[in-house]
Order: sequence, then structure tokens, then C-alpha cells
Amino acid sequence: MAPIDHFLYLSAFLFSAGIVVVIVKRNAIMVLLGIELMLNAANLNLVAFNILQPGLFTGHMFALFVIVVAVCEAAVGLAIVLRVYQHYQTSIPDEIQDLKE
Repeated sequence: MAPIDHFLYLSAFLFSAGIVVVIVKRNAIMVLLGIELMLNAANLNLVAFNILQPGLFTGHMFALFVIVVAVCEAAVGLAIVLRVYQHYQTSIPDEIQDLKE
């Protein structure tokens, strides 16, 4: 098995890539994908640190909880993006001026 350092470096790279996507991309769906990358990096950290304590599954359980929260966030976020697109005909968050009907 690879040392824990490799998992932590990969997690840091994924988190950094997620931050870059959230900051650089203007499309709302790409921002949601960047948030998913950051959540997956956190999951990788949880599982990597859980490797240090064999027999305990707390890291795996927290990772499973984060995955469930990420699925809910993706479903609600995508529903909001679709509704905003139907109303404003754009998926760029900067072009939406008001949220009144």
C-alpha cells in the first residue's frame, strides 16, 4: 500500500483544483462541480487518516456521510440552477440581478 503522504498530496491537489474551478468558472454547474471536487478531497483525507487506525471505521462513516450530503447538495443545486435558467435564460451567476418574481 502507498504511504499516507501520497493520499494527502492527491487530496491537496484535488482541493486546489476545486478551489480554482469555483473561482475561475462563471457557469453555475461548473461551480457545483468544483464544490464536489473539494468534498471528494475531504473524503480522501478522511479515509487516508482512517488507514492509520486499523479496525476502526469512523473515517469511512464520515466519508459516507459527506457523500450523502454531496448528493443532496448536487440535487438541490441542480434544481435551483435549472429553475434560474428557466426564468432568466442564463446559467452565469453574475448576470442575475434580482431574485424577485
